Amino acid sequence: MTLREFLSDRLFRIITPLLCFTIAILFLRATGTQSGVLAILAAVFLLVFCAVQLSDFFSQRTRLRELESILDSLDRKYLFTECVPPPQNLYERRLFNLTRRAGRAMTGAVSDAQASQREYREYVEQWVHEIKAPITAARLICRDLDGEPRRKLISELAQVEAHVERALFYARAESPERDFLLRQVKLEKIAAQAIENHRSLLIQNGIRVETEGLNCTVYTDEKWAVFILGQLLQNAARYRGEAPVITISAHPLGKQVRLTVSDNGIGIPAHELPRIFERGFTGSNGRSRGGSTGMGLYLCQKLSGFLELGLDIASEQGKRTTVTLIFPAKQNLTKL
Repeated sequence: MTLREFLSDRLFRIITPLLCFTIAILFLRATGTQSGVLAILAAVFLLVFCAVQLSDFFSQRTRLRELESILDSLDRKYLFTECVPPPQNLYERRLFNLTRRAGRAMTGAVSDAQASQREYREYVEQWVHEIKAPITAARLICRDLDGEPRRKLISELAQVEAHVERALFYARAESPERDFLLRQVKLEKIAAQAIENHRSLLIQNGIRVETEGLNCTVYTDEKWAVFILGQLLQNAARYRGEAPVITISAHPLGKQVRLTVSDNGIGIPAHELPRIFERGFTGSNGRSRGGSTGMGLYLCQKLSGFLELGLDIASEQGKRTTVTLIFPAKQNLTKL
């Protein structure tokens, strides 16, 4: 709080006593009080008045700085009213009591919302595990089919599995700290698992996958990294071009590792690149080809942020798209 703010806030309470004192001085002057006496009264009044105002200013500023310091030191800001020192006067007591009641009501609402969110997450996870059984049964039934019906059914089941997996990771992304484990893993293993998970999709679309330099070791959550790479493979398959090729390569960057996923697909319009990580954004390619939910890249960015991965996309419309993942060095990971 500055002196100007203080004076502006107390303008009425400053002007009123000054106006009253001025009227009193004029009255005394009219009744014949000597000018010297009036000058002494005015000097004493102004001195005391200014001293009182400055004392209030420094007292309030010190109090505000103390409260701001307490608030800044709290991780959970909504507990501020429970941690402040005792109020200094009746007004503060009443105000802090009201604020504390509001804070407790908010804390209760937050707790209820967190409980509801946790229940929803647990339900989604349970549903995902339950839905895998009929999907597996449907795949077994496909073995008895031949030709085009079998190919189409397998393709649709692959899409169902992709949506189910996306729903599972979306639910887990709300509280990722409960479901991740950072450890040493080979990029070759991550890439192989992601390719295997989407083998049917890649074969169906005639996509050739080339790998290079994947014998690097990184520190990450293997399951989440496989999911992120799988989303990138799905996008490359959905927005493929002629003679589609996906290249997965890795290059050391000091103690970090750069993983790039490049394709020769239809690319992304330049004006849409700033929005591709927005939740639900499908873009012109997604609308024209259909089947896009706008959730894949959103989840990739969210999970990458928690895994402390650098994520960047460069694209040239009609030619290529390159996604770059930077895996951090072990000593730079704050969650180990």
